[in-house]
Amino acid sequence: MHFLCTSSSLAEGHSRAFSVDGVDLFGVRRQGQVYLYRNRCPHRSIPLNWAADAFLDDSASLIHCAHHGALFLIESGECVAGPCEGDSLQALGCHEDSQGIWLKG
Repeated sequence: MHFLCTSSSLAEGHSRAFSVDGVDLFGVRRQGQVYLYRNRCPHRSIPLNWAADAFLDDSASLIHCAHHGALFLIESGECVAGPCEGDSLQALGCHEDSQGIWLKG
């Protein structure tokens, strides 16, 4: 497992970028649970964000691709609007304990 950050470093309703062994990923905390995804839009295989740690839409209820406007469900990574509708982000295994948030694998 790879340590990503302390739990307090990923607040409720926020997202954060990480890089592990050259792989860009991001985490989102929603209703107390952390979801991790590879930072790659399925539409053109480019990063979702323009600004650091900015992966959510204005309501913080969906993951947003800054390049194409695609919207993804936080809980599953499924695209529900935009050019890659029906595709999904690549989910990554995650574990949270008293030390913080970990990438599995």
